[in-house]
Amino acid sequence: MKTKTALLSLLTASVITGTAFAGMLDEPKMMAPFFTDKTMKTMKSDAQMKKVWANMSKKNQAAMMKECNDPSMSKPHAEFCAKLNALAGHA
Repeated sequence: MKTKTALLSLLTASVITGTAFAGMLDEPKMMAPFFTDKTMKTMKSDAQMKKVWANMSKKNQAAMMKECNDPSMSKPHAEFCAKLNALAGHA
């Protein structure tokens, strides 16, 4: 029972303080298709990224764009978000 109470308290505290849980930009399975290597350090060419973007669901595209437009989420992914904005026609 104490564990359940502790977890509930942690969840409540994170909601109150605005602590964000990892989003799509932090999900390897969502990000991997845009990169050439498993360490996700080298992005694919613009043409390849465009292909990956076009094959993504509109829901996932919208979620990624929302995160790229959130300064706290996009900062660690600035280069990726810049390319994504260009692909989506926002740059």
